[in-house]
Amino acid sequence: MAQNFRRFTARNVGLTANTVYTANSFDTIIGVGIANTTNAQVFVDVYINDADSSNDVYLIKNAPIQAGSTLQLIDGGAKYVVKSGDDLKVVSDTASSVDCWVSVVDDISD
Repeated sequence: MAQNFRRFTARNVGLTANTVYTANSFDTIIGVGIANTTNAQVFVDVYINDADSSNDVYLIKNAPIQAGSTLQLIDGGAKYVVKSGDDLKVVSDTASSVDCWVSVVDDISD
């Protein structure tokens, strides 16, 4: 079976939670990078809004990112399996302060 790799981006994420990715099937999030584009430290939350319960499940909360640095949220072979309707959201404590890159394997299961 061929793998369907996808990427999703969001620029200038800030004080309002930004939906960077919404699953459309059983998918696997294989990478999340969040870059601080400001000249000061920022703090970010990354979470999945579970479509079944509408609960926010945090992958990381109040994580510091130094000025000009990137937080790689998934490493060491870790993965997050999501299902149709789950939203990956990012929010920062500073307006227009981070860019996000999300890598996904789409439609991993029938």
